[in-house]
Amino acid sequence: MEKTLREKIENREKVAGVFLGIYSPAIVEMLGYSGFDFIVIDDEHGAFSYSELENMIRTAELVGITPIVRVSYDTSSIQKALDRGAKGIQVPMVNTKEEAIQAVKRAKFPPLGERGAAFSHRAAHYGKKAGEEFFESSNKGLLVIAHIETPTAVANFEEIMSVPGIDMAFLGSTDLSVNMGYLDGPHHLAVQEAISSIYKKAEKLNVPVGTVAGTQEVMSQEYEKGAVYVGVVGTAMLNSAFSSFAKTAESCKKKEQLLK
Repeated sequence: MEKTLREKIENREKVAGVFLGIYSPAIVEMLGYSGFDFIVIDDEHGAFSYSELENMIRTAELVGITPIVRVSYDTSSIQKALDRGAKGIQVPMVNTKEEAIQAVKRAKFPPLGERGAAFSHRAAHYGKKAGEEFFESSNKGLLVIAHIETPTAVANFEEIMSVPGIDMAFLGSTDLSVNMGYLDGPHHLAVQEAISSIYKKAEKLNVPVGTVAGTQEVMSQEYEKGAVYVGVVGTAMLNSAFSSFAKTAESCKKKEQLLK
């Protein structure tokens, strides 16, 4: 039997995915057929209705790519994503141990948390899965990922990751850079030092780290630093491909003009 995404991460196997904030089941299908391990459906920055979110999750399952949802700041966002069938959540701006505890409470059923219980939704197969078995399998299989993206979160890293039910740290390098006062990207020395400190703390605690990449080069660099879970920005991938083809077309046009 093929390993789940959670099992791969627990074994520290490198996994790759894509952040997508555009409603497009077709793109989800293409990503699955391309061999990615997971898709992060971006409900923090994307524009999704709950029915659209469900369709994206459903499509991901059809093509064998694990659906993760980056939730919004709405207190019901975690519940909605999980009831739609998400296999994991990424929780933005987890800055303190208390915020990490609240994330777990909303994501896990008792006794681990306080997630609302129902069996009529998609995750419970519309009532076909119910009771203790459903609660236990949901709690066991779910990935809860805390975003570390402020100086406060970096300082509180050990406390955040000590919370039972938090499975992984996700390094939001752009937000970290902005919150440190560097609006033009995470290339500044102070930001890079903060990022290095996260990787060092995570290694010491044996905590898996995920992060985001805009290019293949950055993706490789993050794996080398110690990340096991890297999500590439979907719009960056599309923009790169579109620009490449457009430049080729423009070059051909110029050659044709010179020959006339």
